[in-house]
Amino acid sequence: MKNFLTNISEPERLRYKRYAKTGTAVLYSLFRFLMLMSIGFIIIYPLFYMIVTSLVSGEAYRNSTRVWIPTDFDIIQNYTRALNVLEYGASLLDTVKFQIVSALIEVASCAVIGYGFARFDFKGKKTFTAILFLTILVPDMMLMIPRMLNYTHLDFFGILGLASRLTGVDIRPNVLNTGWAFWLPSLLGIGLKSGILIYIYIQFFKGLPRELEEAAWVDGAGPIRTFISIAIPSSSVVFITVFVFSMIWHWNDSLLSSMYLTNDFPLANRLAMIESAMVQKYLLAIRSKNPESAALLMAACLLFIAPMLIMYMIVQRGFIESIDRVGITG
Repeated sequence: MKNFLTNISEPERLRYKRYAKTGTAVLYSLFRFLMLMSIGFIIIYPLFYMIVTSLVSGEAYRNSTRVWIPTDFDIIQNYTRALNVLEYGASLLDTVKFQIVSALIEVASCAVIGYGFARFDFKGKKTFTAILFLTILVPDMMLMIPRMLNYTHLDFFGILGLASRLTGVDIRPNVLNTGWAFWLPSLLGIGLKSGILIYIYIQFFKGLPRELEEAAWVDGAGPIRTFISIAIPSSSVVFITVFVFSMIWHWNDSLLSSMYLTNDFPLANRLAMIESAMVQKYLLAIRSKNPESAALLMAACLLFIAPMLIMYMIVQRGFIESIDRVGITG
């Protein structure tokens, strides 16, 4: 190759290098296109399969010659049955009551905690930071029994227990089967994956210019007013990030609601119990490979993820921009 380049003229040598660079760029672009198409197919395939299967009729499902473009549809029956099996209206209201409200409370409370960690020095800060990371590392399964015992007889620092012993009447409330079992942890910053959300807030608030806060302090603003007037308006990107994560984690959670509730289950629990509901209402068992059961199951899955897909479509631009500015990697 070196002998070939030395034996040709300078213009031809430059032209050859330009062609070689262009060929390398084309091959790289082709390889990148194929990789992105493959990854996109892996991601989109389950959703596309759910959509197609939820629309077909039993006869079209049995026709193996037409898979992705069905010969017949039965949309109304499939989705009507899915709505009935999930008890969609009541379950959606329960999801908003227990999960969505908890997610919104968690977004606000974790912001206050994260701002405090990022901007203030206080005694025992390193210890509390270590405890924060422990809340991330310790799995929820290890805390199930202590939580159940605590929520059965809710008490703070033993105050209500002491009053109960003095009066002879147990005044410790049982918050199971109520929204307080979900709202209190979120309010106190120990809700579902709150440690991760607090850490995201800390990383963002550390990057805010201190000059803005110092100017507010000169004008007589205290820490609370500075947080409300300066930090919050400057932190829309991190709020979008935390909002999306918190909403999706709470929406998909069925473990905590199965622990705290015996009725009025959210959509995640209804979807987990869908097999028994299908057998009870329509005598359809998933294990029998009945085409009607497959269509019903896929329709129910789409109804479950539809609200989160709509939410993400609304906030996707801000969320993608916020990922870069907040500094979440990996």
